[in-house]
Amino acid sequence: MGPHPELVVLGGGGWGTAIARLLARKGYRVWWWVRDPVLAEELARHRENRKYLPGVKLPQNLEITAELERFRHHGEVFILAVPSFAMREVARRLAEVLPEGRRREAVFVNLAKGLERGTAKTMSQVLREELGAGRIFTLSGPSHAEEVGRDFPTSVVIAGTADAADSLELGKKLQELFMTERFRVYLSEDLRGVEYGGTVKNIIAIAAGISDGLGYGDNAKGALIARGLAEMVRLAVRLGARKETLFGLSGLGDLVATCTSPHSRNRLVGYRLGRGEPLRAILAEMEMVAEGVYATQVVYHLAREQGVEMPITTAVYQILYEGARPLDKLQELMTRAPKMEEL
Repeated sequence: MGPHPELVVLGGGGWGTAIARLLARKGYRVWWWVRDPVLAEELARHRENRKYLPGVKLPQNLEITAELERFRHHGEVFILAVPSFAMREVARRLAEVLPEGRRREAVFVNLAKGLERGTAKTMSQVLREELGAGRIFTLSGPSHAEEVGRDFPTSVVIAGTADAADSLELGKKLQELFMTERFRVYLSEDLRGVEYGGTVKNIIAIAAGISDGLGYGDNAKGALIARGLAEMVRLAVRLGARKETLFGLSGLGDLVATCTSPHSRNRLVGYRLGRGEPLRAILAEMEMVAEGVYATQVVYHLAREQGVEMPITTAVYQILYEGARPLDKLQELMTRAPKMEEL
C-alpha cells in the first residue's frame, strides 16, 4: 500500500457515506460504489445522502458510481460498508471484477458488525473465502454514522488477519489512513475479539431498548450492559479472542454507545418491542438495517453449540423468534437463581 492509495468504499448507507466523506476530505482519491444506480445519480447531483445521512454535504472529489466494473483497474484499499447479510454477495461480485493478482495485493477493510447467518462465520472469514485474499482488516468501535459524518469526536479500533506476515505494518498504515483530528484509530492484533464484540453488543442493545420500552430505569439498563458484557466475554474467549479486547472500544465502548444512544437502530427495535409493537411492523418501517436482529439468531445457536451460557441473548432470541412477551423475559432474567458475579 503506497503513501497515497486509491480508495474504494462499497455501500451507500449512512456508515458508507460517513467513511467515504471522511477519507475524501483527507484528500485521498476515493471511489464510492452504491448498489442502486438511482441513488448513485442522486448522490452525485445533490452531494448529499438525503436518504441515509441527510444534512451532511459530500466533497466534490468523491467519485460516485453504481458500476463495480470500474474497479477492475482502480483501487488499492477496498472498504466494505455493507450489512453482514450482503457481505458474501458483494465480495463475490467484487472477486469477479478484480483479477487474482490484484486481489492478493489489495487491502480489504470490513466495517460490518455481525456474523453470517447459516455459517456463523465472521465477516473477515467471509471475505477471505470469497476473495482469496489475506490482507483483511475489520474496523469497529462506538461510531454512529450520524456523528462521524458531522465530525463529532470518535475513537475506533482496527485489527487485521493474524496469518498475514505484514499485518501489523499494514495495520499501522491503515491507522494513519483513517485517522483525523476527530477520528482516532487504535490498533489491535485480536481480530476475533474485535469482530465478536461488534456482533454481540447489538443483541444487548436490543435488550436495553426493550427495558426502556417497558419503562424501566437506568438501574436495569446498567445491569443489562454489565451482564451483557459478561456474555460477550464468555463467547468471544471460547472462540479464541482475548478477554481484554472486549473491555476496549469494540466491546465495552461500542456496547455502552449502542445501548444508550438515540442513533442506535438496535436499541430502537428493542424500545418498540418493549412498547408492544410486532417485530415485522418495526422492520418494515426501518430504512437501515438493525444488525442485532440477525445476530441474535446466529449467536443464540452458536452459544448453544459452544456450551456458553448467554441468558440475555436467549431472552432476546425468544422475544424475536418465538413470540415471547418482553415483560415475561425481563422478569425471568431478574428472578434467576442467585449466583456469584463472574465474567
